[in-house]
Amino acid sequence: MSGEALQISCTECVMEGTDACADCVVTFLCSRAPGEAVVIDVAEARALRLLERGGLAPTLRHRRRTG
Repeated sequence: MSGEALQISCTECVMEGTDACADCVVTFLCSRAPGEAVVIDVAEARALRLLERGGLAPTLRHRRRTG
């Protein structure tokens, strides 16, 4: 494990303000109250990736803006 954190900001996403935002897990996570942290460990991240690859969970829609 590299120790790097995955940081996602809606303000950096090319889909910000589109219809995709309403159904985005990032929007859900970012709109939570400060004391309602969501922590996903390595095993859970792997499980989510496997569900995505198997077509059982949607892919992460976040795409960082360039430039």
